[in-house]
Amino acid sequence: MLSDDLKQTIQAAYSRVLDSKQLQPRWGQRVMIAEIAKTLVSARQYHDHEEEIAPFCVIEAGTGTGKTLAYTLAVIPLARAEGKKVVIATATVALQEQIVFRDLPDIQQHSGLDFSFALAKGRSRYLCLSKLDGLLAEAHQQSPTLALYPDEIKPQVDADSMQVYQSMLEALATGAWQGDRDSWLQQLEDKVWYALTSDSNQCAGRRCHHVSQCSFFKAREELHGVDCIVANHDLVLADLALGGGIVLPDPAETFFIFDEGHHLPIRALSHFSATTRLQGTLKWLDQSQKLLSALAKQLSTVASLQTIIERIPTSFEQIKQHIVQTQPLLESVVENIPNKEIQSTRAQRQSKGESLYVHRFAHGHIPEALQALALELSAAYTRLLGLLEGLQSEVNDLLEDQCCELDKSELEVSYGVLGQLMGRATGHCALWSHYSVSLMPDMPDARWLELLDSGGHLEYVLYSSPILAHRQLEEYLWSRCYGAVVTSATLSALESFDRFKMQSGMPELTNYKQVPSPFDYQHSAVFRVPDMSCEPGDVQHHTQAIVDQLPQLCHGDKGVLVLFASRRQMLDVYADLTPDYRQRVLVQGDYSKMDLLRRHREAVDEGDSSVIFGLASFAEGVDLPGSYCTHVIIAKIPFAVPDDPVEAALAEWLSNKGRNPFMEITVPDAALRLVQACGRLLRCESDSGRITLLDRRIVTKRYGQAILNSLPPFRREVA
Repeated sequence: MLSDDLKQTIQAAYSRVLDSKQLQPRWGQRVMIAEIAKTLVSARQYHDHEEEIAPFCVIEAGTGTGKTLAYTLAVIPLARAEGKKVVIATATVALQEQIVFRDLPDIQQHSGLDFSFALAKGRSRYLCLSKLDGLLAEAHQQSPTLALYPDEIKPQVDADSMQVYQSMLEALATGAWQGDRDSWLQQLEDKVWYALTSDSNQCAGRRCHHVSQCSFFKAREELHGVDCIVANHDLVLADLALGGGIVLPDPAETFFIFDEGHHLPIRALSHFSATTRLQGTLKWLDQSQKLLSALAKQLSTVASLQTIIERIPTSFEQIKQHIVQTQPLLESVVENIPNKEIQSTRAQRQSKGESLYVHRFAHGHIPEALQALALELSAAYTRLLGLLEGLQSEVNDLLEDQCCELDKSELEVSYGVLGQLMGRATGHCALWSHYSVSLMPDMPDARWLELLDSGGHLEYVLYSSPILAHRQLEEYLWSRCYGAVVTSATLSALESFDRFKMQSGMPELTNYKQVPSPFDYQHSAVFRVPDMSCEPGDVQHHTQAIVDQLPQLCHGDKGVLVLFASRRQMLDVYADLTPDYRQRVLVQGDYSKMDLLRRHREAVDEGDSSVIFGLASFAEGVDLPGSYCTHVIIAKIPFAVPDDPVEAALAEWLSNKGRNPFMEITVPDAALRLVQACGRLLRCESDSGRITLLDRRIVTKRYGQAILNSLPPFRREVA
């Protein structure tokens, strides 16, 4: 129970913000503050097993509630009283920057609360000085010393990249730049930047002779003394997977706030999935062998290192032999797939090369012969990792040995190279470990293979992923943190939190709360379903209907957002519009997202009408207030792509349990996506406009009524 002092502190801070900024109190915001405070205050008793109320709170707060102010005012006084840290994690960079550079400074200024905060980013956002030194040294020597495998770091640095690296060195020397990617003024291509970054496996840490100037370690030191750290979901999950307390505070001493929390289970799935390529692995092994040979020459004077290095080629050969044996097994699987067709899946979108087709192993079961080989590969990779870890440990000892006569800079390079080898081997080992075991009957993994056309050569790619991340989140996060709040405008589906509970594995006795938006939906927006002579399943006629209706639908609107569920339909509609009308349309993919939105705003500011054609990524996180968006047109109910392997495996599992995956997964997810799409219209209380759904299934199908009822209470016009 909240003490009177804490209550007064929180209430006084809220009153000061309202008075200082001349704002009116928002009912939903007050409810959110109260719910968070009364939930998290139970943390100490809960962890001491003296209280059954769990310190976990899931709050769906509509757009305009003022979520950042609410959770900050609720948690900061409580955390300071308990001697705990606060980590605010977002899913997008845009919100992260808004919180750090706008919201928290504003709250700090107007609330009277005394707290400090800092931004936390992963290693990949910071320059590694050892890598920069190595690249510049190689350029001057014209001969690389331990060139790394080509799919991770480009072996030959071109003149333009080298000019950038030289500019970075000069900026660091003068103090004009602190070494993080986000503050470098020029645009950086990934291949240029990632040649300069390190990960936890490669970093020599305190043993690196650059540690006193290291941008990452400087940033990490700044985190130690602050009350509140702003991070992202991926960094939190990565830190927890490493044991917690590596970059961020010890989770047992931390209150976590997950803003944009509906993304958390999806991000967790990607963190606990695994993949491997057959031909890519063979190339990697060949390159790694050359790398180890070069490393052996550099460390030739250390007998203990040579003993380990001499054993590694045998491990490489064992892995190669097993992979060569694996290919014909996968070929036979592919040959027996009926009606092989090109499939558009999440795996295809994330992979390089053209996907020819994807095969999901039903119920997660794989052929016995493949499972046997996976067991051999898992064991072989485990042996290789043992050797690499032993070798890196020996190099680590040499780095710490003040009497060691070897060049410390070269030892650091060797340490990093071994770390990269270990990182890649760990990923492969995880995949084969997943494939080497029969699945638990209560919750199978999704396992599938993809055939790629990679530059004219066939490549087999294997994947494994949990179908739900609830166990991983429970193990790594909920069971270890001091308390947590998950919040978003879209956490419930069909007026229930059941779908989120299934995905997230939130602890029992979690407090779930829906907080109303301050928007007057009835008077500010109209939700229209016009007369349509066809359903979206009749793609050709539905596309033509959109083409025919679009000019009239957009008439009188300066800013329009048209959302499609299919790229093909989006492009077909655009192609069939009249040339004059196409001039006002901006299509996702023609420009970067930022540039497209800028062009749209400029057109509206100049008094012209502008229409954005966008896909799913424009249905969330796009902020176009006022006249920038007075009409949102949605082509159809945003059902998920039916052939996603993870979703398909989840549906299969539910069906086997006698449950209805369409009503438990497909419909709730579509309802949530539709709410997100509709949320693009009203961004502040003064906004108004229209939403048009060109899909009559929302009124003709039984499930459609459930989706319709889950939308905000817009005024409805159904033809």
